[in-house]
Amino acid sequence: MRCLVTGATGYIGGRLAPRLLAEGYQVRCLARHAGRLRDVPWAAAAEIAEGDLRRPETLPAVFAGVDTAYYLVHSLGQAGFEKADREAAEAFAAAARTAGVRRIIYLGGPQPAQDEASPHLRSRAEVGRVLLASGVPTAVLRAAVIIGSGSASFEMLRYLTERLPAMTTPRWVRNRIQPIAVEDVLRYLVRCVDLPPEVNRAFDIGGPDVLTFSDMIQRYARVAGLRRRIILPVRPLSPALSSYWVGLVTPVPNAIARPLVESLIHEAVAHEHDIAAYVPDPPEGLTGFDRSIELALARVRDAQVETRWSTASGPYAPAEPLPSDPRWSGGTAYTDMRETLVDAPPEALWRIIEGVGGEHGWYSFPLAWSVRGWFDRLIGGVGLRRGRRDPHRLQVGEALDFWRVEEIEPGRLLRLRAEMRLPGRAWLEMRALPADGGRSRYQQRAVFLPRGLAGHAYWGAVTPFHAVVFGGMARNIARGAERHAAAVSSRSADR
Repeated sequence: MRCLVTGATGYIGGRLAPRLLAEGYQVRCLARHAGRLRDVPWAAAAEIAEGDLRRPETLPAVFAGVDTAYYLVHSLGQAGFEKADREAAEAFAAAARTAGVRRIIYLGGPQPAQDEASPHLRSRAEVGRVLLASGVPTAVLRAAVIIGSGSASFEMLRYLTERLPAMTTPRWVRNRIQPIAVEDVLRYLVRCVDLPPEVNRAFDIGGPDVLTFSDMIQRYARVAGLRRRIILPVRPLSPALSSYWVGLVTPVPNAIARPLVESLIHEAVAHEHDIAAYVPDPPEGLTGFDRSIELALARVRDAQVETRWSTASGPYAPAEPLPSDPRWSGGTAYTDMRETLVDAPPEALWRIIEGVGGEHGWYSFPLAWSVRGWFDRLIGGVGLRRGRRDPHRLQVGEALDFWRVEEIEPGRLLRLRAEMRLPGRAWLEMRALPADGGRSRYQQRAVFLPRGLAGHAYWGAVTPFHAVVFGGMARNIARGAERHAAAVSSRSADR
């Protein structure tokens, strides 16, 4: 049986695909750019098909021979997302019907009362209705808060609890929520392949615990070994103000925090558990909240986070790669070039390059990077706090603070594409090249393609800081490589 997974570059899709492969299914992943999935561990076992739900003419070949199709995409945080999601669902449904797909499976959000629904939840519900009316048997799984390492909900809960021993909060922290562990969500998604063909309906899915967000904070604190948190609910705050509050404390940017908050300002509790008639609960039962936190924290501690909420591309930057030299697509290009000889082999230099960002920082003027990250947050960008999935290894397509990894040539090249808000497009390249005498040469290039007068003015305004920021970065990367090489040499001598 062949399964089509859309959203394979995202949080859920990136975990579902390898589990379907492990179950023996053939897996085809839809991606706008196949290179985004090049470095995932399971890429060689899957088929990567390029296509775009916004371009229906690209879909017939993608759906050919597909038995089950998963709809795991959304336009979270983008302007006009309701129209975009409706049109994408309609294109998906039409392509599935024409290709003779046997089943559609969609992961949506909770179903509040119609007069309480936020634009985000209305859109998720509308997508479900479009797919249910497609003529293809469809299972819509409605989950509220998904708890797992790297999920946006978990990251929001984690940072609020760990950073704030006392907090004033909106009153919605007292609303009831039924969270579900990501492993249970994935189990449902996989097992729904075997639903009888007459099943065409929505199912509520949730874990065994019904809690308030306040309860979730206190139970997280207990599992993590923290003191009980002091929580003082205040008068209701709008979703916009609440999302700014979340964005101030956590790595989750406002554009993603707002729909998460909107999912919490009304009760999000499963109204039925009918899915158990088709996918029985495991013998040990569904994963409880405390256990899901334990598992997520263990994954974070052991640097074994499969996917993160930031894996999916956001609406913050275009997806086009760096234009080829020397034409630059016919436009102006500003560059900042740095090069230095490093008294260390290329492999030592590469280790430092690939470790950039996250907890390691950017190797120069931390205050400047922090200020740029805070400014980006203030104007609606992702900010600097998205961090990195793994402290030592990078993959093409994953987020790295306010950059996206665009290209890696292991041991040689790392190219990052900016996703902070800018009046133009920007990239940062770092290269480790061999040099005489066992040494290496570090090359660093920042490229900016301005958009309009604002873009030219922006480059002029930041150029005076480049000597400190980019110059210091090049010097410190070189020194870090030399220290690492010296440490390795010392350990070898001791042995």
